[in-house]
Amino acid sequence: MRTRFTWILALVALVAIGVVIACSTTYNSSYDGLVVVPTQGALVMQTFSLDLGNGHISQVTNPNGPPTNGVPGALVLDPAGAFAYLIVYANPGVPGSETGIQTFQVASDGKLAPIGTTPLNSANVQPQVPVDGQTTEMVPVVPVALTMDSKGEFLFVANGATSDTAGNPVPGSVTVLTIGSKASLNEVTGSPFVLPVGDVNLFPLPQNPCTATVQCSGASALAVTPTVYPPLYSYCSGHTPPTTENLYVTDKINYMLYNYSVDPSSGTLSLMFPPSTPTVPGVPTGTVPSGVAVDPCNRFVYVANASPNNNVSAYTICSTVSLPNCPNADFSLLPVNGAPYSLSPGDNPGPMAEDAYGNFLYVVDTESSAGGLISAFRISPTTGALTPLSPPTAATNSGPNSIAIRSDDSWMFVTNFNSATLSQYAIAPATGALTPVTPPTGTFTQPTGVAVK
Repeated sequence: MRTRFTWILALVALVAIGVVIACSTTYNSSYDGLVVVPTQGALVMQTFSLDLGNGHISQVTNPNGPPTNGVPGALVLDPAGAFAYLIVYANPGVPGSETGIQTFQVASDGKLAPIGTTPLNSANVQPQVPVDGQTTEMVPVVPVALTMDSKGEFLFVANGATSDTAGNPVPGSVTVLTIGSKASLNEVTGSPFVLPVGDVNLFPLPQNPCTATVQCSGASALAVTPTVYPPLYSYCSGHTPPTTENLYVTDKINYMLYNYSVDPSSGTLSLMFPPSTPTVPGVPTGTVPSGVAVDPCNRFVYVANASPNNNVSAYTICSTVSLPNCPNADFSLLPVNGAPYSLSPGDNPGPMAEDAYGNFLYVVDTESSAGGLISAFRISPTTGALTPLSPPTAATNSGPNSIAIRSDDSWMFVTNFNSATLSQYAIAPATGALTPVTPPTGTFTQPTGVAVK
């Protein structure tokens, strides 16, 4: 009886694995796409082969995937799709885990090989109430999002607000790392760069400025301007990409969008002040900004504002390809006329992405009253105004938390944390309309991000 029971359990386990990996397959980098998904429930990285002819997706033959060195968060692939970079968090249940950036090499067969984990520098702050005579305290950062520049030279990490050992709030920051050979990471001088607090630029931070009356700052999302323009895109043609780049960072506590110039050689950040308000850093957003996207031709920036506003802010970048009312090309921001743009009541927008040619904007509505949704807009190439597509939304599964669009504008993917699925959509090039692939692909439990090559 016991032998029979054991056999039944083994059969159930095999069936469960079969449901997750569906049709395991091999991957060929010459003609297949690759989708990468980290999962918190299994603490592994899953890879899926994407048939570019019919869109069929199947897990690469490697059912368990490489383990993550901690609880996984968001991830990015480098422009060549050769390496993956993952936020990981230390957890007592994961022996040897540490908070930082774990790197993986993407093999020619689509499998991932762990390289190592790079810890992030702590923020050096002066405690409001010194502990044991300390005049400064090294407070670990809390990474929440990351992005990479279009040349794959720098990795930028948004760090949320945290607290010191006495429980006092400490502002968020941005970590900047240079990317070397074989995905080696080195944090630049001065990193992490502390966000402004109370309309004051406090970097380098002289003391912890957060008090009961002065709210701390907390980075929630970030996006960097491109120095490589999409090929064969008429709107970018005739314009030379800039050699410098700017980083836009959302502050979910003070409802601001900050603009940093990036030193092209060192990667250090310098806070830019808007010309209209030269003493106030950043431009206002809506409530709880939780996502940001930069146009691939350096024309516009969009910010997703969560509840209660539930809308999208839009800004024109003063660049060489933007409107005449931005003559200085200093990458400062001007609100787009007609913005912000409302979403459906009850939505809670967060992650967002533009297609590779800057024609359409897609916003993940993480807590829609109708379940998870993707809101879709057409972008005016001259004004940056948003017009809802028809239909204006596409359904996802429960708990959508990440979005990625393939660089050829063919497919979009969304991970669903609660339902352990990967939603897939075909993108109509002319209209931006989304056609869901059903049923969604199963993943291991609690997927936390997605990247596509």
